[in-house]
Amino acid sequence: MSVLDSWEQWKDFLGDRLNQAKDQGMNQQAISDIAYQIGNYLANQVDPKNEQQRVLADLWSVASPEEQHAIANVMVKLVQNNGTH
Repeated sequence: MSVLDSWEQWKDFLGDRLNQAKDQGMNQQAISDIAYQIGNYLANQVDPKNEQQRVLADLWSVASPEEQHAIANVMVKLVQNNGTH
């Protein structure tokens, strides 16, 4: 099973990566930029595996770059308390 198959596993995975980035001293702007790059990659290269990912992909596809950055930042906020760390 891929981490992308389950919304909860995906959020936990992102939460773990976010905690690792913060532990290594990455600042919020760098985290935001990486979140945007990941969102862009997923939107262009990966088929959504569940309803939540489909909604995000649909929103991403109609959003301006500024709105895409906002979506990425909201995802960071959503997962900041997730993960096993």
